[in-house]
Amino acid sequence: MGEFDSKIIAQKCQKLADEISSHVKLDKSLYNAFASIEREIFTPKGFKHQAYKLDPLPLSQDQWISSPLTVAKMTLALEIDKSVDSVLEIGCGSGYQAAVLSKLIRRVFTIERIEPLLLEAKRCFKMLGISNIHTRFDDGQKGWRDYAPYDRILLSASVKKAPENLLEQLGENSILVAPVESASKQIITQFIKTKNGIRIKTLEECLFVPILDGISR
Repeated sequence: MGEFDSKIIAQKCQKLADEISSHVKLDKSLYNAFASIEREIFTPKGFKHQAYKLDPLPLSQDQWISSPLTVAKMTLALEIDKSVDSVLEIGCGSGYQAAVLSKLIRRVFTIERIEPLLLEAKRCFKMLGISNIHTRFDDGQKGWRDYAPYDRILLSASVKKAPENLLEQLGENSILVAPVESASKQIITQFIKTKNGIRIKTLEECLFVPILDGISR
C-alpha cells in the first residue's frame, strides 16, 4: 500500500470516528481506537465501499458485522477505565469489536463458534499487527475458565438472560454486557457483579443475532 492510499484510509477512519462521536460521546481513547482501525479489513469484499458507513454489513454463515455505532455503544456500556485489564468477548464474528477492545484493554479474549469466521478474524488481526487478542474456537456459552476471572465480559449475540456460567467467570465489581431479549425487542443490558449479588441496568435497544449452542466447522 502506498503512502497516498494509507492517508486516504486514515482519513476514512477518522471520518468514521467523527460520525460515531456525533451520535454518542466518545472519550479520547475510544475515539482513537475507531480512528486507527481499518474497518474495511473486516468487511467482505463486495461491501468494502460501505465499510466506513454506520451500517451493519452481512458476513458469511448468516452473521453480521455490527454497525460501528453499535460497537461504540456496547464498548461504552463496558465502562472501561484504567483498572480494567482483561475482557472476554462471546461471539468474535468479524473481529472488529475485538480489534476496538484491543486498543483499550491489555488482554482481549474472544470466542467464536463458527470456525471459518474465526480463521478470517485471526487473519485480520495478523494483518493489522494486533498481538493482544487471544482467540478460541468453541461454544462461547462455556466461557474460557483458564483466564478467569475477567474484568469485563461482552456478549455479541442476544440471550434471554445472562448465562450463569459466564457470570461465574466475572470478577467482583466487574461488568457483563449483553443484548437481552425482551418480548420482541433486544436491550443492551449491564450485569454488575458485587459482593451482594448482581445489579442489572438496562440501557437501550439493539439488534444482534441470537446466541446458538455448539460449534460449526
